Amino acid sequence: MTASNTVPFKVPLAVMGGSGAYHLLTGQALGREEACEVLDTPYGQSAPIHLFNFANREFLFLSRHGETDYSLTAPFVNYRANIHALKQCGVERVIAWSGPGIINPNFKPGDFVVPHDIIDETRNRETTFFKDTGVGFIRQNQPFCPQIAEALQGVLRENALPYHDQAVYACTEGPRLETPAEIRKLGILGADLVGMTLAPEAFLAREMELCYTPFCYLTNYAEGIKPREFKKGELFEGMQTDAEKKQVDAAIKKFPALINAVFENLQGVERACDCSEALRRYKNKGMLGENPLP
Repeated sequence: MTASNTVPFKVPLAVMGGSGAYHLLTGQALGREEACEVLDTPYGQSAPIHLFNFANREFLFLSRHGETDYSLTAPFVNYRANIHALKQCGVERVIAWSGPGIINPNFKPGDFVVPHDIIDETRNRETTFFKDTGVGFIRQNQPFCPQIAEALQGVLRENALPYHDQAVYACTEGPRLETPAEIRKLGILGADLVGMTLAPEAFLAREMELCYTPFCYLTNYAEGIKPREFKKGELFEGMQTDAEKKQVDAAIKKFPALINAVFENLQGVERACDCSEALRRYKNKGMLGENPLP
């Protein structure tokens, strides 16, 4: 697909997810696809950005890992290009669709989680738009948007679905999975979940003053949490039982309807959080304009 230098649409809502998410959406689980563009940014090309329409409500979808299986693993995603492209497209709110593993044994596969905090254990990723400048010293007291989180929790309660709203997500470098010792370390640090995609994505979204909140379905117990024999050639090499896979698949199928309900609840609602003012200090000092796009 040829990249574009012009912004093809202006849409305030976006979903970031993986290949499985895209295939669900193209099955018209959340409306019809109307357009698709790859954008050129100062950081390279974005992933394809798809415009969907459901009940006359538009939203954008971006697949981090590609749309045919996992053609791009987490360490090699161009997070800066993706977030920059969404900002160019007028996005204000992002739901980050994610399927992490479980560290907290009180959680189980198929549960939904709206994490409230994050531990960044990545090592080699570009983590800021403002490299070699004096910009970027930003508080992370609430790394995820509380307004989107509240809307997600409300929809989960209305549908009587099992979910957790107090959970810490640890983001590791990958693409390999973690060792039992690493999982024990993350548990000691207070992590409930482990994945590879939310950092630096969440921090870059804050630098662009986007509201960003992850919406997770839990896929499997992390290494050492539950005894699992190695099974060659299977998904997760045996870290997920057949019963757990059915629970996870059932949760995934609910995602489109849940996200649509959240978007419906947020439609026309002004942003009342602090996300949109993350760079106010630098704007007031004249270091940035009102639009922080580098």
